[in-house]
Amino acid sequence: MTRHSFRPSILALAGLLAATVLARADVSSPALAKSEILESNVAYLRVSHVAAGLSDEIGVANGALTTTNQIAGTVLDLRFADGDDAAAATVTANRLAARKLPLAILVNDKTRGAAVTLATALREARTGLIFGPAPAAVKPDIAIEENPADEKKFFENPYAAPATNGVTALPGTNDFLPWVDHTSEADLVRAKIKDGDEFENPPPPHAAGPQKPVIRDPVLARAVDLIKGLAIVREFHP
Repeated sequence: MTRHSFRPSILALAGLLAATVLARADVSSPALAKSEILESNVAYLRVSHVAAGLSDEIGVANGALTTTNQIAGTVLDLRFADGDDAAAATVTANRLAARKLPLAILVNDKTRGAAVTLATALREARTGLIFGPAPAAVKPDIAIEENPADEKKFFENPYAAPATNGVTALPGTNDFLPWVDHTSEADLVRAKIKDGDEFENPPPPHAAGPQKPVIRDPVLARAVDLIKGLAIVREFHP
């Protein structure tokens, strides 16, 4: 074999090794992409792909989130998630079902493979409700209209402002009790004074704190609202 003919073989071998390394890196990447607390008591778990170890990753994340927070329920975000490990989907579904807390599962038309298996298994076990646009990879229990131009933007940052390109997106909301009178304390005091019902010792003015960010992702907002609403129901009907 000449020196010139040997060179292509080396390059081919180098390419094969590089592809193998990249494949191994992809397999070893975390299946759980994100975990955090929303609205002070809702656990948010975002899955990138369903693979062996996902159940354990969720267990570790839940342990960390519940250390300093009392969790009312969980949002499992399977939007844009995939995977090919059906056994991992079953194990993960069993772990989530054992928690006995409200669960909202988010899907979209990019949910694929074992992520669909996981969502379906959770629904069949009556563990949670599926939220998402219609059509989606799994038919949602609660279909939510969403501007396609905003979907990926909200997925990356649920507090982002919607697109202003002339297409009206449904606004996100954290108002899970729309029938409650949201009149501020200051407004109530002013109304009493106007009606002649003044306090002998009126309370000092209440300093306004920083405004709480609003979840504008309509799919995530509806899921969070449901969990918080169920928490209130359980509080009054334990």
